[in-house]
Amino acid sequence: MPRFGSTPLALPEFRGATRSLVLCNLAAYFVLDLAQLAFPHPIIPFQERFGFIPGAFLYGALWQPFTYSLIHPTPVLWSTLFELLSLWFLAGFLEKFHTRGWITSLYAVSVLGTAAAATAIYECSRMLGFSLSEVLLYGCFGGIFGLLAAIGVLYGNVELLPFIKARYLVAAYALVSIVILFSEQKIYAFAQLGGALAGLLFIHLASRRSLSLGWSELWYALRNRYYRWKRRRAARKFEVYMRSQERNIHVDGYGRPIDDDSNDTKRWN
Repeated sequence: MPRFGSTPLALPEFRGATRSLVLCNLAAYFVLDLAQLAFPHPIIPFQERFGFIPGAFLYGALWQPFTYSLIHPTPVLWSTLFELLSLWFLAGFLEKFHTRGWITSLYAVSVLGTAAAATAIYECSRMLGFSLSEVLLYGCFGGIFGLLAAIGVLYGNVELLPFIKARYLVAAYALVSIVILFSEQKIYAFAQLGGALAGLLFIHLASRRSLSLGWSELWYALRNRYYRWKRRRAARKFEVYMRSQERNIHVDGYGRPIDDDSNDTKRWN
């Protein structure tokens, strides 16, 4: 059974995507603190403007899914430290086996998946006839749950402690996190599971190839399909023109005209 080093619970190296994510969240924490000192009584509090509120998002605050993970309210210092240490450990663990782009993409997809899950919870409550009170979502727990899902699925059998597999520690951590979040965000705490689901989808799509390669292949496939459509369209116009010249021209499936004036078919190159 694989083991993870001699000191499994020691913090991993502070480099690459791990360093970027931790420093970005830490910088956002101090920026928010300074903004609150400079503007103590704004019209709309900075947390509500850049945090995630499902109702506000549905009514036009389209930037919130991209900014809420950077919002860490300054009074909740212990929660922020817990998040950043978790982000350091989990991202650092995965970065031993994956590239910087893979880690960053997984984190971003998980953050957006959490916002999508919170929106779905909010809309379902309205459709079922009971309206949930809107609670501000903030912090990077959504991305952390995506990292947890990746470790549990890809490296669940790795022993982080003697005779304790990674999947069991991941499950225990997720349960504790849900309990902590539930005390602050109630039912929306379960939206963090949307981050785990988004992480699982990302792993499934990017398990054998990098996500950037998959997107590039999709882009080139769409581009080539567009060019083939343009060629067929031009060939049909040419067919109409040649028909006006009393010549019988047909177009094949690739948009290439075929001259049928004689019995033998001849391609036009």
